[in-house]
Amino acid sequence: MITTVAETGSTNADLLAALRAGERVSEGDWLVADRQIAGRGRQGRAWSDGAGNFMGSTVVRRGPHDPPPHTLALLAGLALYETVAPLLADPAALSLKWPNDLLIGRAKMAGILLEGEGDAVVVGIGVNLASAPDVPGRETLALSSLGPAPGRDGFASALAAAFDRELERWRSVGIEPLLRRWQLAAHPAGTPLTVHEPAGGEARGRFVGLDATGSLMLRLEDGTIRTIHAGDVFLA
Repeated sequence: MITTVAETGSTNADLLAALRAGERVSEGDWLVADRQIAGRGRQGRAWSDGAGNFMGSTVVRRGPHDPPPHTLALLAGLALYETVAPLLADPAALSLKWPNDLLIGRAKMAGILLEGEGDAVVVGIGVNLASAPDVPGRETLALSSLGPAPGRDGFASALAAAFDRELERWRSVGIEPLLRRWQLAAHPAGTPLTVHEPAGGEARGRFVGLDATGSLMLRLEDGTIRTIHAGDVFLA
């Protein structure tokens, strides 16, 4: 079920509040907003709503035998990739960037935010369908710059279906196939990357791939491989 609201602060915040209040939020249901006035991205960044864009959240209920919850960001990225690729005249321009961005060329056109509450994970997704926000220091792009923007409601249905398929695979076969498919959809091995780490450090190197847990592997200038568990990644 996809529930649409005209305006809210944040669809992630709404679902988190419902979970904290003990309300039943069913897995597979989505909350989608026409407008968000307090949308946010990773590390507390504000994210412009953009009329005609997709802004929505869903809940995944963690089970005792599920893969690690942080890999849901990779799962959501693949679902996004599979939804957007058929809409492009040149799908080869589309790529995933660890841990949670979808790019066209070097420009960000979608992002993902995971937030936990008890045994649940709220997965928020924002996609630039009609317009792209102005984000200092980052290139952004909307699908409308490449052709007619897809309708938000049709896009929401397609994304929800793709997410359900990926979630079933995640649970039934684990993360190894997910990691392989994610890397095939990512920018090529050898792509120069800069990582701003949570503690304030910076790492520069070239993309190697993902390790068995879904962490980023970066080949540094001295040839050593560094595993990145968290950070802001930029195409160098």
